[in-house]
Amino acid sequence: MADAAAEVPPVRLVVGLGNPGAKYARTRHNAGQRVVEGLATRLGAGAFTGRYAGDYTEARGPHGPVALLIPTTYMNDSGSSVGPAAGTLHAAPDQVLVVHDDMDVPFGEVRGKRGGGHGGHNGLRSIIAGLGSPDFLRMRVGVGRPPADFGGDEAAWVLRAFDESPTEVDALITSAITMAEAVLADGMDDAIARFHARPAGERARARAARRPVPADDATNDDVVGPTE
Repeated sequence: MADAAAEVPPVRLVVGLGNPGAKYARTRHNAGQRVVEGLATRLGAGAFTGRYAGDYTEARGPHGPVALLIPTTYMNDSGSSVGPAAGTLHAAPDQVLVVHDDMDVPFGEVRGKRGGGHGGHNGLRSIIAGLGSPDFLRMRVGVGRPPADFGGDEAAWVLRAFDESPTEVDALITSAITMAEAVLADGMDDAIARFHARPAGERARARAARRPVPADDATNDDVVGPTE
């Protein structure tokens, strides 16, 4: 929807959060990284190269150039990558889209939001400090909360691989890539209206099939992340 896109500044920088190294590559905490890697392919971006303490590339988006960044710092230092990148690109906070895992969103769902707190997510906490503002855009990739018998160790939960099948995980990542494309094309508000609109019965069935989560995820901020 071109009118909606014209009302908001275009996204200049898309950031995918995760931890570096093969040890973490398939973990829940690296969902954001996987989304941005897939988005780069969809947009026909060039190869990622080392820049801004991260893996960096550029592509042509619907409204002009878009930079894609995967910080190679550990999660809790993501702001030291994102802040300098946004500064060099002259990207205001509301022109930065950060894609991250979120335990307060059920597995299989993707949620967008404008600004907000860090909710204990160490990557978001660091980016707020790096940008000097909490007003950046977020895409929350649902990884769900650990089951009761997991022991309540949320850090261990996000730092382990998904229990769901590869097909289910691929579907989640693909859905997030598609929503990211919608944000780039039409703005966050339009993307939220499209991607949050699931029939009540479908949402109830999806929730019942997964681990217990808060009944109203809209009241929660963001995932509580580990120190890495």
